[in-house]
Amino acid sequence: MNISEKGKILIKSFESLQLKAYKCSANVWTIGYGHTNNVKSSDIITKKQADCFLMQDLYEVERTINRLVKVKINQNQFDALCSLVFNIGVLAFNKSTLLAKLNTGDYVGAAEQFRRWNKVNNVVMAGLVRRRQAEEDLFNA
Repeated sequence: MNISEKGKILIKSFESLQLKAYKCSANVWTIGYGHTNNVKSSDIITKKQADCFLMQDLYEVERTINRLVKVKINQNQFDALCSLVFNIGVLAFNKSTLLAKLNTGDYVGAAEQFRRWNKVNNVVMAGLVRRRQAEEDLFNA
């Protein structure tokens, strides 16, 4: 599966476009739409570069979900997972209870796990609470 336009819009709504490198709430240098790979403090990019970074990052996210999810999911569920994995990373998703529940066919239990991913350094972040709710709602739609 591939992320839909609806899924990309969801991610972009929470990963606001930043053309100059900045430190995110997790203290990681970030640019574009949440791109963190090889970003330096002095980096400046164009919107076109930000879109390219997003597509590259989403390609890895899609590959990960397609490889790790062993049960049938619909487009909304795939898009919700893409947003989550884009934000929390491949390693965290691979070890998550959400993935374990999903792969046993426990779709309800998996959906309930989205809201657990709402903290940075053990502090609940309002933006992550909103994002996880949007992802859970999409997953259940």
